Amino acid sequence: MDFSINDRLKEARHALNLSQKQFAKGIFLKSSGYLGDIEIHRHGVNERIVELVSSVYGINKVWLKTGKGKMFCEKKVDTDLEQMNILFNQLNPHFKSFVLSQIKQLIKLQNISENE
Repeated sequence: MDFSINDRLKEARHALNLSQKQFAKGIFLKSSGYLGDIEIHRHGVNERIVELVSSVYGINKVWLKTGKGKMFCEKKVDTDLEQMNILFNQLNPHFKSFVLSQIKQLIKLQNISENE
């Protein structure tokens, strides 16, 4: 059977063990319905989606487009960072600003404690 980019996108989502909603939020799609439409071939996969899937989830662009090579990029995917990105993208702008300020404060505290 010849798999399309749409099928490989769905396969990647399953490999990451993410729901359509989680996966869609991670790549900044407004709804999981659009991702569902991609997975059932109602919509195509554009270059923006390919880039986001690769950068957010570590999916090999060549594999996604052609099926050649390995699904995941050779670089190690930081799953904590990946999960943080998915969760962060679910926050409203006010809470995003708050989280960023807290991270900056934690880094300052970390630097102080390392220098003591």
